[in-house]
Amino acid sequence: MKSIPLPAIRRYPLYLRRLKSYRIGGTMWVSATTLADDLGFSSILVRKDLALTGLEGRPKYGFAIDPLIEAIEECLGWNNRTDAILVGAGNLGSALLGYSGFSQYGLEITAVFDSDPDKRGKKIQGKSILSMDKLAGFISRTHIPMAVLTVPADSAQRTAELLEDAGIRGIWNFAPVKLKLSDKVVVQRVDLASSFAELSSRLKRNEL
Repeated sequence: MKSIPLPAIRRYPLYLRRLKSYRIGGTMWVSATTLADDLGFSSILVRKDLALTGLEGRPKYGFAIDPLIEAIEECLGWNNRTDAILVGAGNLGSALLGYSGFSQYGLEITAVFDSDPDKRGKKIQGKSILSMDKLAGFISRTHIPMAVLTVPADSAQRTAELLEDAGIRGIWNFAPVKLKLSDKVVVQRVDLASSFAELSSRLKRNEL
């Protein structure tokens, strides 16, 4: 993972989606050129990305799809299940819990926490909402490595610090704030506002 550039990592899910659609259609081999054409990338870029998986294409055939899917999933860490907790059982957190696609990526949300006492004991997607005072003990007991953070902005930093102190090593941050943590914690921020701003500005340009 450390040797694979981040832009390639971001393209790998696109390759996987296309490769799996080929497989469903009965295709067993694919060339880098075909994959590039279907995704709108240059064939040179796709060849470089696929070479990073360690697989080599076969002349006149390209890549065998099943081994290529396995190799990409291994590079992404999606071939093994990653357990995570979700902190913040509001509308966004509830929506993420209802998304069944996480299992395709090897992500399993095993527990849900929220600071609202009125939510404790209630269930979302079959999972009971636990109080925050049980957070540290749960992480210590289960050795959960990752947290999905969907709390409001004003409590995100404080909650993230609690997660770090409890032993969490990775945070998928959906809160609209940049977290300041030590280098021991990997943070991936999902900036919905920036994403929407880019979409709306591109739409505006197309209208001009």
